[in-house]
Amino acid sequence: MTLTKENLDLTIASLNALPDQIADILSYGDKLDLPEDYKNIDKVVVSGMGGSNLGARILSSIMSSELVCPIIINSDYTVPGFVNEKTLFVLSSYSGSTEETLISYQAAKAKNAKCLVITADGENNKLMALAQENNLPSLAFKVTYNPSNQPRLAVGYSAFALATVLDKLGVIKINQADLKAACDKLRLWGGKLAQADAFDNEAKNIARGLMGKQIVLVGGEFLAGNIHALRNQINENAKQFASYLILPDLNHHAMEGLVKPDNNKENVIFFFFDSVLYSDRVQLRSKLTKQVVAQNNISFVDISLTGVNKLEQSLEVLQLGAWMTFYLALLNEVNPLEIPFVDWFKNELK
Repeated sequence: MTLTKENLDLTIASLNALPDQIADILSYGDKLDLPEDYKNIDKVVVSGMGGSNLGARILSSIMSSELVCPIIINSDYTVPGFVNEKTLFVLSSYSGSTEETLISYQAAKAKNAKCLVITADGENNKLMALAQENNLPSLAFKVTYNPSNQPRLAVGYSAFALATVLDKLGVIKINQADLKAACDKLRLWGGKLAQADAFDNEAKNIARGLMGKQIVLVGGEFLAGNIHALRNQINENAKQFASYLILPDLNHHAMEGLVKPDNNKENVIFFFFDSVLYSDRVQLRSKLTKQVVAQNNISFVDISLTGVNKLEQSLEVLQLGAWMTFYLALLNEVNPLEIPFVDWFKNELK
C-alpha cells in the first residue's frame, strides 16, 4: 500500500471539498424530474452497500424526529417483505456496479415498488444502464468535488442527493439557511483541520491518541448514523479496526463485556461524542458510561461538539472524523485510498 504524494493530494482535496459537495448536489434539485405518484409513499428503503449507504444513515439519524415516513437501509441481495407499491426503493451505488444493489432491483420491481437510482455519473455504470433500460427516475451526479473518487469521501454527495430527492417528494424539508450556515462553518473548521503542522489541530491530536488501539466509537440519537460512517472510514482509510456502540442501548449489555479479556486495558480505547443536544437522560448515560469504562482501566477520549443544531453537529462529526482517519492513516503509514482486501474480495466473487 504505497503512500504517494498523489494519494495524499487527492485525499486532502476530497476532505476539503465536503461543503462544496453539499452545495453542488443541491443544485440538482431544480433539474430533478420525479413522477407525481412517487409522492404516494409510506416508507423509503435505500438499497446500498458500504460507502453508498453512509449518507442515508446520517440523513435518517439527523431527521429522525421530523420524518413523515421511515428510512430503512437494505444492505442485502434480497428485499424485506414489507416492500410494496407504496415503497420508494432507492438504488444507491456510487460506482454503479454494486452487485447486491443491482440484484435487489428485480425483487423490488416484482413488488411494484417505486424505484429510483442515485449514482455517480461515469462510464460503464451498470446502474445507470439499468435505469435507462427500465425508464427509472435517477439522480446521477458528477463527482467534481471528490477527486479521490472514493465513496466514503463523498458522503456530502450521497447524503444530500437523498435529501434532495426526499425534499422534492415532501418526506423532509431542507432548511436552506441552516444548511448554508453549516457549510460556512465547515469551510472555517476545515481550514484549521487541514493545517497538519498546527499544534492545536484537533483531528491530528485525536489520531495520535488512537494509534495502535482497537477503537470503540460511542454516540447516540441523531449521531447514530455518523458513528456508523466513521467506523467505516477508520477501517478503510486508516486500516485500523473500529466498532461502535449506541447510547442508550449499550448500557444494557456492552459494559459487562469490558471485564474480559484482561488485555482490554492495553488494546481498547473508547471515543465518545458529547452533545448538549442529546436528551438529558442520554447525556447522563454518557457521563456514567465513561465512569464504567474508567473503572475497567480502559482509556477513553471525548469531544464536545460545538455546532448550534443537529445538522451542524452531524456535519462537524463527519468532517472531523474524516480528517482524523486521514491523520491516523499517515501515522499508520498506509495509503488511505487503497482498499486491497475489498478489491481482492470483489475480484474473487467474479
